[in-house]
Amino acid sequence: MRAVGEHGVMNEGSGLGEFETLFVKYYPRIVGILQRIVGDHGRAEDLASEVFLKLYRRPLSQEPEANVGGWLYRTATNLGIDALRATARRSRFEQAAGRDAGRNKAAENGFERMARFERERRVRTVLAEIKPAQAQLLLLRASGDSYKELSAALEIEPGSVGTLLVRAEAAFEQRYQELFGSEEDV
Repeated sequence: MRAVGEHGVMNEGSGLGEFETLFVKYYPRIVGILQRIVGDHGRAEDLASEVFLKLYRRPLSQEPEANVGGWLYRTATNLGIDALRATARRSRFEQAAGRDAGRNKAAENGFERMARFERERRVRTVLAEIKPAQAQLLLLRASGDSYKELSAALEIEPGSVGTLLVRAEAAFEQRYQELFGSEEDV
């Protein structure tokens, strides 16, 4: 059996108690982060399960001070971004097929809902196209993490968080404007 060792790293040993403790502590937050990324609670739960399976299977770390929380957040955002990219690829193929078939579906729940979904789709598209480290930083900050938490989760110097966040926001805005123009029409 594997358990979380002294420094939070999974290893052979005393059972699942420490793993279960980590699961209970971090699972809701990991699901929340993933839901913000992928926009679907069920998919977020599936991805969160993958994150914790990776933690469970994680070999002994050579690092003396492993940061399990940071590792979980990074792994979750990486999986979420990968899922966005896969969804974007699939969506392009589906849209091409839909155009070929001549389908045109009307909005089911009104203009506001359609506008919100469109904004969310645009944000996800941009997040999938900027650097993963920048996307992670923006997602964790949008999840309410403080600068101190961002520093710990992403293993960056506390004094660099503000600068990196500004750069990530600028990269997001620039890519958004490249893809969708400077005026939001939705």
